[in-house]
Amino acid sequence: MSHFVTIIEELLLITKNPARYSDFFLLIAGKLFEMKNQQPIEVITHDGEGLLPGLAIDAVIFGFQQNQLKILLLEHSNTGLFALPGGFIRNQENLNDAARRVLAQRTGLQNIYLEQFYVFGDCSRHNAETLRKIMIGKGNIPTENHWLLRRFVSVGYYALIDFEKVVPVSDFLFDNCNWYDLENLPDLILDHRDMVDKALETLRANLDSKLIGFNLLPETFTMADLQSLYETILGEKLRRTSFQRKILSLEILERLDKKWTGEAHKAPYLYKFIKDQL
Repeated sequence: MSHFVTIIEELLLITKNPARYSDFFLLIAGKLFEMKNQQPIEVITHDGEGLLPGLAIDAVIFGFQQNQLKILLLEHSNTGLFALPGGFIRNQENLNDAARRVLAQRTGLQNIYLEQFYVFGDCSRHNAETLRKIMIGKGNIPTENHWLLRRFVSVGYYALIDFEKVVPVSDFLFDNCNWYDLENLPDLILDHRDMVDKALETLRANLDSKLIGFNLLPETFTMADLQSLYETILGEKLRRTSFQRKILSLEILERLDKKWTGEAHKAPYLYKFIKDQL
């Protein structure tokens, strides 16, 4: 019922402000998507009402599969432009809560490991023509002073997700939402490639202190799996004996009695993280 109340309210606003026609059609499409998929989305209005002005969130979402570090990207509708998942902060919403909401919309997961890593505020990151192209691709012809064409400062977050648990969620505003290999990313809009590089730099710096493997690996794993993850993030090979000695000295792993049985030769032990130690 709330969907139809919102639509009626928007119709009343249109009678006072014809510029909101495009917003109305976006609202209709958004509400239909929500009703079909039971997944709330953020509908951008003509004047940015209810959102903090000039401030945005962008998220670098890392996953790990087959010795490859993955990044979740969106492709904007009818443009061929790729971007990191992002969104805006509501007036009565905490910054971290807004970031969690954005991640939940794209991954369907709650309680994701999430960390703020940088604020991107250079004047050079603003490109009104790129933003205009994105809006036109969504069927919304912006006015010259549309709030989405103005300069934004973006708060960068990185998230760590078990690849196997995620089904990327797209919506009517995007052609797709998919994982891409870090080593083979398409060109990204604005300064989003800089965001990826800065997030990776932070991830490497936090590799031991933040216990990255707990968030990127399945519940049980071999020592080789953990070493492969470290090598992928660092971009370099590590000596097996030195790595194992270092990890075991942290006393964060529990060795299980059960062994991995994926191959015929001597099976390695399985491990899991000791949650009380994290």
